[in-house]
Amino acid sequence: MPCIWKPRGETTAPASAASIAEELSVSPLIVEILWNRGLTDVMEMDKFLSPLLRHMANPAEIPGLTKAVETIAQGLTEGRTLAVWGDYDVDGITATAVIKEFFAMRDMDILHHLPNRMEEGYGMNVIGVERLHEQGATMLLTVDCGISDMEPVARARELGMTVVVSDHHLPGEELPDAHAICDPRLEDGGSCDDLAGVGVAFMLMVALNKLLPGDPVDVRPLLDLVALGTIADIVKLTGQNRILVKNGLLLIKEAKRPGMAALKVVSDYERGAELGAGQIGFNLAPRINAAGRMGDPSKALNLLLAKDFDTAMPIAEELNSINMERRRQEQEIAEQAFAQAETMRHMAGLVLYGEDWHPGIIGIVASRVVEKFYRPTLILCSPEASEGVLKGSGRSISEFNLYEGLKAVSGVLVGFGGHKQAAGMSLEAKNLGALREQFNQYVIDTLGPEPLTPTLKLDHELGFSNINNTLLQELELLQPFGMGNPEPVFATQPVTVAEHRTFGREHEHVKLVLQDKDTGAKFPGKAWRMGKTLPRDIQGRTMRFAFTPKIDRFRGIPTIDLRIRDWLY
Repeated sequence: MPCIWKPRGETTAPASAASIAEELSVSPLIVEILWNRGLTDVMEMDKFLSPLLRHMANPAEIPGLTKAVETIAQGLTEGRTLAVWGDYDVDGITATAVIKEFFAMRDMDILHHLPNRMEEGYGMNVIGVERLHEQGATMLLTVDCGISDMEPVARARELGMTVVVSDHHLPGEELPDAHAICDPRLEDGGSCDDLAGVGVAFMLMVALNKLLPGDPVDVRPLLDLVALGTIADIVKLTGQNRILVKNGLLLIKEAKRPGMAALKVVSDYERGAELGAGQIGFNLAPRINAAGRMGDPSKALNLLLAKDFDTAMPIAEELNSINMERRRQEQEIAEQAFAQAETMRHMAGLVLYGEDWHPGIIGIVASRVVEKFYRPTLILCSPEASEGVLKGSGRSISEFNLYEGLKAVSGVLVGFGGHKQAAGMSLEAKNLGALREQFNQYVIDTLGPEPLTPTLKLDHELGFSNINNTLLQELELLQPFGMGNPEPVFATQPVTVAEHRTFGREHEHVKLVLQDKDTGAKFPGKAWRMGKTLPRDIQGRTMRFAFTPKIDRFRGIPTIDLRIRDWLY
């Protein structure tokens, strides 16, 4: 939908931008972009453009990490058998892989457990803890979960297990009774606040590496796993995460890990292809995520830990098939959700329900509904064996705190959890109507009765004469893009729509050719999912577009292509 255009920065770059650019060997435009993102001196900009591993924080800065590492080291000295418990999403799977591979590097085999989403749900559970104990585990390390799992941690301690919780989610008022708890969010304002679960796990192993007997191992080969999990978890790609991901992307390009190579191949990339965070988030990560969403996450773990390409490739192909089925179901559910949302356009907050919708897919669909309707959205379904309890997933817009919204309607919920932009919830089926009414009213009370228009932040106006390969190479220095570091968005001067045609399954995408009125310069552009909002009658019109310039390597011939983000008549 058309957006309100606003400049990204609140102040203009200083007159010294040209001299800063010369010192950093970049163009003044890059300095302006960095300035608009809050980087205001040469040292900060240099670290951003060159995020080296030596700039990483000391792992001890993470609250509880030192005690966690000492507890694990002591347990190993005592001869305890370690098991790692992860989550079923990409963050949890990669965090588990980091722990497993680190100990394998030190010739130590450890147990693990990844919950089956359909049978066990999120987080820890007592039955799984008891099963690990039966397998011989006497020490338990959680990754990407555990901070709110009071009962399972208590049961592990009853069984005599040493328990270390490592997580990155917000802690509640009560903490589990573990021997040690490591979580960046136990304190506010730390340098590691935004780490994903896999980032916390990696920092744990960095510190543990120095405590264990023998020579430390090189942990840098684990950074491809860290990058994959961090990108998939949609945490801010600034600070420590930027360093981890930027260096991990170099390993993903090399693809020495057989599972990563196979994952790239089934995602239609060359084994040695250089991928950005967006390509990983939209292509590699969903194939890992599909395993957990549709049932068994251990398949994805087996892929990442595969010892050779011949072992990895069949697993990758299976995950690809699972992902194709996930996408089929996602499209089916999305069409039904869109139709339902159309009947609720008078509502400020949407609560959608489909009895047979897949619980592992409704979160993705909620994001698509928010993208289309720009309203806070909850989507619920009735999983098998839920005994009258509906399960739901919510996504929000930037102006609305979803966690606070669910807290306000918690009287009709069985439980809920999450953060500002995404959350999960459960409720008794009889309370669906009450939730719909109360959630809508709270959104109205918070935002007003009229739907909001999304805001698009622009980095700069950019004439076609300034778009060239040199600029695109400089923009690559700003990678990886993601939350906290979005792709730069530029505005055209008035241009003419020289060509227009639609493509895609239902003509949902648009290909344009835009021509500068003054110079006659032309660039092709693609507008994804805008087939209905950019009709053919715009051909020949003079308009302004918001866009991001890209290198299109379709059919192996690199050309400059504009990704259309929005437009003004």
